[in-house]
Amino acid sequence: MKILSKEQVYEGDRLTAERQNITSTDLMERAGIQIFNWLHSKMQGAQVPIHVFCGIGNNGGDGLVVARHLITHGYNVHTYVVNCSDKRSKDFLNNYDKIKHVTKNWPTLLDCKDDFPQIESDDIIIDAVFGIGLNREVGEWVKQLFQHFRASKAFTLAIDIPSGLHTDQVPKDEDDVVWANFTLSFQSPKLVFFLPDTAKYSVEWEALDIGIDREFLIKTETEVELIGKTEVISLYQPRKKYSNKGHFGHALIIGGSYGKIGAVTLASRATLASGAGLITAYVPKCGYQTIQSSFPEAMVLTDTDEQILTKIALDFNSTAIGIGVGMGTDNKTIKAFEDFLRNNKSPLIVDADAINMLSKKKNLIKLLPEGTILTPHPKELERLIGVWKDDFDKLKKVKAFSKKHQVIVVIKGAHTITVLEEKLYVNTTGNPGLASGGTGDVLTGVITGLVAQGYNPLVASIFGVYLHGKSADIAVEKTGYQSLIASQVVETLGDAYLDLFWQPEPETQEESTK
Repeated sequence: MKILSKEQVYEGDRLTAERQNITSTDLMERAGIQIFNWLHSKMQGAQVPIHVFCGIGNNGGDGLVVARHLITHGYNVHTYVVNCSDKRSKDFLNNYDKIKHVTKNWPTLLDCKDDFPQIESDDIIIDAVFGIGLNREVGEWVKQLFQHFRASKAFTLAIDIPSGLHTDQVPKDEDDVVWANFTLSFQSPKLVFFLPDTAKYSVEWEALDIGIDREFLIKTETEVELIGKTEVISLYQPRKKYSNKGHFGHALIIGGSYGKIGAVTLASRATLASGAGLITAYVPKCGYQTIQSSFPEAMVLTDTDEQILTKIALDFNSTAIGIGVGMGTDNKTIKAFEDFLRNNKSPLIVDADAINMLSKKKNLIKLLPEGTILTPHPKELERLIGVWKDDFDKLKKVKAFSKKHQVIVVIKGAHTITVLEEKLYVNTTGNPGLASGGTGDVLTGVITGLVAQGYNPLVASIFGVYLHGKSADIAVEKTGYQSLIASQVVETLGDAYLDLFWQPEPETQEESTK
């Protein structure tokens, strides 16, 4: 799914009105009806008090449409206009006139804190105060209104975006923003729903199709794409009947040090489980017996040193190499890493201590092949690109790093983001159970296995991140978040593949009426 920028949203609205020969007020009516239909399907006429807070711009106009339809369908509605300026939009005024024709209880004008209504915890708040066009501070008494919402503990539904939240920056003060339980976003979600600094303002979201021009949606290139099952099915490469292991690559995992051979084992298992034809692990001598006994499918090569990697001497050509897991940053290992980079010709997936070594010796970055994939966790990323002031600054720095060095950066997190130059791919799978040692090693293995099979590096990154997260989502149903461990994520990779092609059976008439 494409995530439209603020400017693209405005252009989409303009083109839709022009090409469909409708007015902006008609488009607002369409959007408001979609919000009402969503609410009506959930509430089914329940007489819970609904407080609709409307600003005086187009977001407020959306709120007035919703309030009007709720009123005409018999809901217990209280409508308010947050009178924060003298500048009212034309579409707001049109819908302000319309709501006066369906109720004797005209919207209450709020001008200060003394006007705030009482809201109970069992009530519902609909936030339609500000939309994506907000370009100023919210003002002190409006800020107090937002705090009043939060203090009530009422369920809060935001229209399009929580009021006070910008699409392209982090709020200076969290009290300037509505904290929504749910956001109904028009046509596509907003990037801020997926960033650590801003995701807290909307716990859940759903995108509503309001009929934006299809040609515009198809042809418009966006900076951000949201990756779900629909997007990754097209990336999958089916296997031919007469294929053999030689068709799916010989992957290599390089890493390990005394006490950290498990990282290589996990990565190697994940590489093979993601579909590589062959897997070899290159480790210090101390890892030989561990890997041979715990993972018999792997082949093992060892360094001459017992505890660390001091030289990476290979006797075969691999189709993909994952390097860094459990590797350590001993000076001898750094020298071995540098020598390896100078001679390597295979596609690379760089993780963990290999990233830390790049951070220690920045001149090594120029030795990375074009299309190398880096998979840092937050601290590893910070060492690589420097400190950032917020999530938008972080993305700016990562995009610049990717463009300068022609590499792909996988920013691991609750919504892992794959970055290639100016393009961002936001993943939708995964859960808090992945906050556990070893799961990053598994991700390295999955991506390495996909590259080994012939997936191009960008596709392997996007697809691998999705499969890794989906595997964890499947596994966590049996373990819970606290008990999920990395090896279980490997074990359910097959289920993640199968899930790509699973579709729920349609309900029978009898089932749908239960």
